[in-house]
Amino acid sequence: MAIATVLIAAALIAAADQIIKYFVYANLNPDGNIKVIDNLFSLVYIENRGAAFGIFQNGTVIFCIITGALIGVFLYLLIKGKFKSKLFYTAVALIIGGGVGNLIDRIFRGFVIDYLSVSFFPPVCNFADYCVTVGAVLFMICIITYPEITKNKIDSDADGENENE
Repeated sequence: MAIATVLIAAALIAAADQIIKYFVYANLNPDGNIKVIDNLFSLVYIENRGAAFGIFQNGTVIFCIITGALIGVFLYLLIKGKFKSKLFYTAVALIIGGGVGNLIDRIFRGFVIDYLSVSFFPPVCNFADYCVTVGAVLFMICIITYPEITKNKIDSDADGENENE
């Protein structure tokens, strides 16, 4: 049940990302700029052919491979069932959904559409970027909160005396 819910949530996040990008592409392309809140928040059309913050330009193939691999890792962790918290499920849904949203752009456009610009954070980002970022933070909180999951199971199983440590 939890796996299906996470995958449905991830699909909805990816779909929302693509719908937003469709409207951004249709209404802001090319070189569009809409000030939403003066000196704070704008919608800006950017074609990002690199990774986060525009670094490593024109690496579409490698970014597709890396994104696919990371999605695979999180699917593995989800299916393996070591983490069974709502926090983990939320993190995975955000990471997979955002990753798929940007992966769709890379595969079908050759670039990612970025459009959210805030004055205190110079890089222009998109909904998927924020989903992946929030998901990664939640995942780190999950690892910190449940350190026994990341411990080497061999250490605890090798000696029965250590069970209560």
